[in-house]
Amino acid sequence: MGHEIDSVEMFFFPFVGGGHQIPMIDTARVFAKHGAKSTILTTPSNALQFQNSITRDQKSNVPITIQILTTPEDTEITDTDMSAGPFIDTSILLEPLKQFLVQNRPDCIVIDMFHRWAGDIIDELEIPRVIFNGNGCFPRCVIENTRNHVVLENLSSDSEPYVVPGLPDRIEMTRSQVPIFMRNPTQTAQFAERMKKLEGKCFGTIINSFYDLEPAYADYTRNELGTKAWIVGPVSLCNRSLEDKKERGKQPTIDEQSCLNWLNSKKPNSVIYISFGSVARLSIKQLKEIAYGLEASDQSFIWVVGKILNSSKEEETGSGNWVLDEFEQKMKEMDKGLIFRGWAPQLLILEHEAIGGFMTHCGWNSTLESVCAGVPMITWPLSAEQFTNEKLVTDVLRIGVQVGSKEWGSFDEERKELVGREKVELAVKKLMKSEEADEMRRKVKVIAENAKRAVVEGGTSYGDIDSLIQGLKTRRIASQV
Repeated sequence: MGHEIDSVEMFFFPFVGGGHQIPMIDTARVFAKHGAKSTILTTPSNALQFQNSITRDQKSNVPITIQILTTPEDTEITDTDMSAGPFIDTSILLEPLKQFLVQNRPDCIVIDMFHRWAGDIIDELEIPRVIFNGNGCFPRCVIENTRNHVVLENLSSDSEPYVVPGLPDRIEMTRSQVPIFMRNPTQTAQFAERMKKLEGKCFGTIINSFYDLEPAYADYTRNELGTKAWIVGPVSLCNRSLEDKKERGKQPTIDEQSCLNWLNSKKPNSVIYISFGSVARLSIKQLKEIAYGLEASDQSFIWVVGKILNSSKEEETGSGNWVLDEFEQKMKEMDKGLIFRGWAPQLLILEHEAIGGFMTHCGWNSTLESVCAGVPMITWPLSAEQFTNEKLVTDVLRIGVQVGSKEWGSFDEERKELVGREKVELAVKKLMKSEEADEMRRKVKVIAENAKRAVVEGGTSYGDIDSLIQGLKTRRIASQV
């Protein structure tokens, strides 16, 4: 039998926001490199953001293609510039997806959990559906056990700590760190119901993590929560070439060469990198505190300032931003720091030996990328499952310092409390200049080695990828009999 007939065909249907789209594209590329015929289903404007890396893969004979789903009158989903929030409705793609699947039946389709509407039509067509949820095993365990065993309304206040029962480690949370919808029993029940429906009939779940990072939680996810999971990450490690690293997501808003030249002039582990991901928005007041804290810490830095909260276009160019402009000017003159506005080539920066720490919102992609680069973190969670990721980094792995962010909020809402400049300064000094920092750096370097081992032949993630491909082959043969 020729390879053609034999190869498994997989479709990948990523969500539109950067934090979900980027790892799903990497996942499709990883499966293709393992010989699965991979097709990415996407819209015209989204395709532009990863077209180049796919073209490079095709030139190296990797079996991967992009399939454009065109919507009626070519209406595009709004706000698809990598900063799309999780509640963007993508159901305009229902008809085009259905038509394509009726004519092309893959061995499975991997869909992002945020395409909440897609499960039904895929199940109707009896195509095996694999879910991609964008985070690790640990948050899943924390959230499930909180939901099943903690009555949040019984806590005396938002700041009263509770221990999440039944976990391998002692994990303490407060109600203020839990997503708003989980604090309301009715909404929690609805959410649970939706997840059950989503995962109930699915073939399984792909998790972008690696066994050695969270072994107790990988086992817990599979054995206690009963999730059929293939743990296949860190998928970001499939970006080997300079171009892949440079173009991941959007085109950088700064020339990466001048950025790397600047880093080359700095001592190893002397620069802190600061970024809050593609979605979060901080207020001007909060950005000011970060600026003053950085200045007081006297540490060299690269700071990626994303979108600013509540700012109209005038404000972004006008008075609201003068604080940053003035700060930026001063830091340039002192050769202390670089400020990016927009998008930065994060993988390239984190891998540079001058980087000694990463101040992060603890999005799962950033967390994994920091771990893979062997860089310890200052954790500043804001939204989604970021507060649980923080606990993994600081309490379980012990490779990070908490800045003191206590309040879960939607990505585009202002926090009641600012994280003050003293906290920022303290966290930076602790991560960059203390004895315990050396210990964290040693630990994270070991984890980085384990990550690289997981994705090569003989590694756990490598094995899980092959086992999913094998499972799909077996299923196909069985259904043909």
